[in-house]
Amino acid sequence: MPDPVGKLPSELDQLPDRDAEETAEWAASLDAVTEHAGPHRAAYLMRRTLQHAESAGVPVPALLETDYLNTIPTAAEPAFDGDEAMETRIAGWNRWNAAAMVTRGARLGVGGHIATFASAAWLYETGFNHFFRGKEGEGSGDQLYIQGHASPGIYARAFLDGRLTEEHLDNFRQEAGGKGLPSYPHPRRLPWLWEFPTVSMGLGPLSAIYQARFNRYLTNRGIKDTSASHVWAFLGDGEMDEPESTAALALAAREGLDNLTFVINCNLQRLDGPVRANFKIVQELESQFRGAGWNVVKSLWGSAWDELFALDTTGALVRRLRAVPDAQFQTYATRDVAYIREHFFGAEPALAELAKLLTDAKIAECFHTSRGGHEARKVYAAYRAALAHKGAPTVVLAQTVKGYTLGAGFESRNANHQMKKLSGEQFRAMRDLLELPIPDSTLNEELVPYAHPGADSPEVRYLQERRAELGGPAPARRVHAVALPQPSEKAFQSVYKGSGKQSVATTMAFVRLVKDLMRDKETGRRWVPIVPDEARTFGMEALFPSAGIYSPLGQTYDPVDRDQIMYYKEAKDGQILNEGITEAGSMADFIAAATSYATHGETMIPFYIFYSMFGWQRTGDQMWQLADQLGKGFIVGATAGRTTLTGEGLQHADGHSHLLAATNPASLNYDPAFAYEIAVIVKDGLRRMYGPDAEDVFYYLTVYNEPMPQPAMPEGVEEDIVKGLYRFKEGVPAKADAPRLQLLASGTAIHWALEAQELLAAEWGVTADVWSATSWGELRREALECDEALLRGEQRTPYVTRALDGAQGPVLAVSDWMRQVPDQISQWVEQDYSSLGTDGFGLSDTREAARRHFGVDARSITVAALAQLARRGEVPASSVKEARERYGL
Repeated sequence: MPDPVGKLPSELDQLPDRDAEETAEWAASLDAVTEHAGPHRAAYLMRRTLQHAESAGVPVPALLETDYLNTIPTAAEPAFDGDEAMETRIAGWNRWNAAAMVTRGARLGVGGHIATFASAAWLYETGFNHFFRGKEGEGSGDQLYIQGHASPGIYARAFLDGRLTEEHLDNFRQEAGGKGLPSYPHPRRLPWLWEFPTVSMGLGPLSAIYQARFNRYLTNRGIKDTSASHVWAFLGDGEMDEPESTAALALAAREGLDNLTFVINCNLQRLDGPVRANFKIVQELESQFRGAGWNVVKSLWGSAWDELFALDTTGALVRRLRAVPDAQFQTYATRDVAYIREHFFGAEPALAELAKLLTDAKIAECFHTSRGGHEARKVYAAYRAALAHKGAPTVVLAQTVKGYTLGAGFESRNANHQMKKLSGEQFRAMRDLLELPIPDSTLNEELVPYAHPGADSPEVRYLQERRAELGGPAPARRVHAVALPQPSEKAFQSVYKGSGKQSVATTMAFVRLVKDLMRDKETGRRWVPIVPDEARTFGMEALFPSAGIYSPLGQTYDPVDRDQIMYYKEAKDGQILNEGITEAGSMADFIAAATSYATHGETMIPFYIFYSMFGWQRTGDQMWQLADQLGKGFIVGATAGRTTLTGEGLQHADGHSHLLAATNPASLNYDPAFAYEIAVIVKDGLRRMYGPDAEDVFYYLTVYNEPMPQPAMPEGVEEDIVKGLYRFKEGVPAKADAPRLQLLASGTAIHWALEAQELLAAEWGVTADVWSATSWGELRREALECDEALLRGEQRTPYVTRALDGAQGPVLAVSDWMRQVPDQISQWVEQDYSSLGTDGFGLSDTREAARRHFGVDARSITVAALAQLARRGEVPASSVKEARERYGL
């Protein structure tokens, strides 16, 4: 509560005031300035004082927001290292071809985006000409996260430097024939050009932060010196509303990632209208980034504004710019000078007097086009400042006009994101504005031409010389992956032997296997364990002291458990990435590690182990990003299953992740039942992902927290484990004509099936064979390939059909997942087929009660098996009724 004189309490009230009289004098001085010179002057003096204190090293909190001005004044801009006129001509050709490509495609209805690149052209051109390091120089080059909707401009530049042809451009968004260009950055569709898929907005900034962090991880662990690599992420101001966009800002600042620069194109427009219609997005972002610990560089105004700021002797102009909301400023960009004089300068007398000194042409230039993001020198100065800043990442907030140079019909219009083409008249106006030598005779209204100055023109030579100096073309993806040697058999053999009488959960079995593999002399250091703050849940604490948890600071404290064997150890060269409670951050880590073979030419083996459904359900978009980026590694859904994770209930009971995973073509999905199956699958994964004939796939394994005795591996099952199905235990018939059926089970469900096998034999005289279905998904994938082969005239029988060929009786499939998971293979099973599963919402209870609730326990399987046989007339219908009553169903 405030005190009687209205003074609000403050943390300063808790500090001793060693000279109260001096404090009072300072306060009185401020009061006097406020009274005699006004509050604006008082605020100015306070900010100047804070600025001076900061430069003198006085520890005072920094301001979160500065005036609506460029961070770097014109007088302080560095000398421009290039031919500005030449670069302007290059930018003009790129602008034209980007617009032509989309417009030509629009006649076929394939769409495209023009306005984003039009606003951001100089943000990219300046980088390509002066900053972005290519992969043909030393090191790995820079990593560029290109804003998805700006891709036409990147294609246009690749056309200018000879990497793309007119045929390529004419196949923009027409990929079916094999010669097309993908709509957006997509490594799987255009792997020689694109490194990072970014159009799923929000994932680009998140991934860029973790990529910069992984670069440091590689350096600190001695894998590769990446200190020369810089990560650039190009983002839209509207994109910053995505929670992923800002989720890891504090991490980037906390770890001092000065190898990272965000460039946010602040054209004040989202896809449908203003970003912050009633507010100011630039100021909001500045506060957000400053508060998170980032260095902020604002490049808002072009050089035409210098005259206005010089005339602003009262500060009225700066105050007005700060007060005008974004939507109103967007309106100024589209209205005539009379409107601007009335509504902007007419706000107060000092501005009205200033406006009298300005020509209409000057006002039009300032409010319609002159923005910091549209001038090479302004952008150059901002980028130089970003690279010079040490100890923290930098964000460049560059203000632009969306649709710039596309004409009055496009610029700053709310609908310009949906506008896909220019008319012939608009192209002529654009040509004149850009001063391009394109004759009227070539401007066909129906098919505007591409334009190129010639392969040996000064523009192309300049462009190529700049890129050669910077290390070759960009963006570019280069794969120099070296096959990893297969690890020693010792680690696998110990798992193949089983656990004897000891009960071991498959989660623990996987962790123990990887722990042994991490000791391998050749490949051990390339494993990257990733866990979102539940390492102890998965039994991974044994890795802490041996592998260490990565921290760029090392360990600056004495851990509370230092006297224990498995103490919490952080290290600068730590191998484990323990991310805290962030599955999104952990996935971003995984993607950076999984694609290091291409990004840095260093093959890493990441495994990301997550809790229950908090993988595919929570971060499914990133799973697709991983596939898009051709990532490799092991994703492990631990504590899996809808009934195995006892007590956690509805929000944790995972019965559907395998269904979600089945939709991803790059994901090889396994639900192993036993430890030896895990060993076989991991060994196969190492071969397929990291061997001489490496494939662009990743593995998803589900493992369980239910301790069970682990059997030894039967002979000759390795190949069938990988394929997805093998007979684990054949039933022994009590008599020759005993009814028979096939029980297919995956994961922990195999134990219920084995118990049901015993019940059926002992109590009902029914023989059941138990099969381990290690992968419903891989069985389906192979069967689909056989179906596709039929269309080409090839006769192939699916493996699941062949494996079950001759197996007597119906097939009953069961798992700890929804029935749709095992039902994936039903159409290729020639026997009568039915399934049991955990459909519906989860619940909290014991495992036994949960399994009875879902009807997947051994007794439920027994009744379902009898019902199948009864429908075939192989057992009496009365047996089904009797079994239900006996088992209390």
